[in-house]
Amino acid sequence: MPESIATQVARLQEQMAGAVPAEALRAFAGEQAALAATPVTTAVPAPGAPLPDADLLDGHGEPTSLAAARGGAPAVLVFYRGAWCPYCNLTLRTYEERVRPALDARGVRLIAVSPQRPDGSLTTAETNALTFTVLSDPGNKLAAALGILTEATREAGEAQRALGLDVAAANADGTGAIPMPTTVVLDAEGVVRWLDVHPDYTTRTEPEALVEAVDRHLGGLPG
Repeated sequence: MPESIATQVARLQEQMAGAVPAEALRAFAGEQAALAATPVTTAVPAPGAPLPDADLLDGHGEPTSLAAARGGAPAVLVFYRGAWCPYCNLTLRTYEERVRPALDARGVRLIAVSPQRPDGSLTTAETNALTFTVLSDPGNKLAAALGILTEATREAGEAQRALGLDVAAANADGTGAIPMPTTVVLDAEGVVRWLDVHPDYTTRTEPEALVEAVDRHLGGLPG
């Protein structure tokens, strides 16, 4: 049986425990605990509200939009933090292996979005051998529309920079704002039918739950 994302995350954290300075690990653990206690509030109620379209960029910096990426088809939209996030990379690889084939069979697009610069989107796609669409959302317009924006705590931000990571420099708009990891099921008209928000970025929507949500909320699809 394939490993869950949670099992893979636990192994990743064991590896990090031996490679990341203890002070940084404490800062990240404190941030994760605070995020886990964060109530989820979304600006767009689900189901039934259309997700506003937004101007996006592909991995080569070419303009596109959410509507163009969907191409009139239903879609699963995956918000991730950036190419620098190991939890995101782990999740996107798992979705490539275990979600994309199921969605392809159902005529549903899989689209990943982050606020990072286009070169970061390209790195994400190439490093993880992703065959689905990976786009940049400069200024976090889509994440803001859903009310899922957050930012690292001061301690976690300092720990990131000590490790050589500057989130603001990686983001297209030069801010430190990032989305909470979120999956959204959109119908063919771009209406939100289901979403799953994870304030604690070490947890993610499991593949089986995501495919089940597609089948439940986009009934009548082939597959």
